[in-house]
Amino acid sequence: MRAAEIADQLTDVLVTEEQIQAKLVELAERVEADYAGKELILVGVLKGAVMVMADFARALKRDITMDWMAVSSYGASTKSSGVVQIRKDLDADLHGKHVLIVEDIIDSGLTLSWLLENFQSRGAESLEVLALLRKPEAAKVEIDCRYVGFDIPNDFVVGYGLDYAEKYRNLRDVAILAPHVYS
Repeated sequence: MRAAEIADQLTDVLVTEEQIQAKLVELAERVEADYAGKELILVGVLKGAVMVMADFARALKRDITMDWMAVSSYGASTKSSGVVQIRKDLDADLHGKHVLIVEDIIDSGLTLSWLLENFQSRGAESLEVLALLRKPEAAKVEIDCRYVGFDIPNDFVVGYGLDYAEKYRNLRDVAILAPHVYS
């Protein structure tokens, strides 16, 4: 897809690539301080968190372990169904580990709430969340998110790992998807 075609499908850029990179460095410094002397496992939630996880992990100046989990509550919709399906489970044993879930976005909070309960039942020593984006107005359940990059409005956004029907993930900025694309 050419740049002109993509531009017609987006309304506003909410967060630029430069803002994202600066925020991830800031969050990495906070995580470094909070987990000093502790073994840390980052768990990325596929597919959306790939970009966040990669850039965040590179911003850290410490050893970490990484694992991935794929869950779905959206399908091809723009709204969460609230029914979570595991598509790929973790390889790591979380028992006794300090776990930091890395998310691209907290929307309704339903999927993340399920993940937090699931990981707690696996015996994690500590469990925190890092999310690049959060939509406070969309929350259906309250999520205690220790590390938040940006609060954004309740619009449908794409880019930097976020998609609509598996498209737009590779955009470097986070932008609002024009309603005519998905309605």
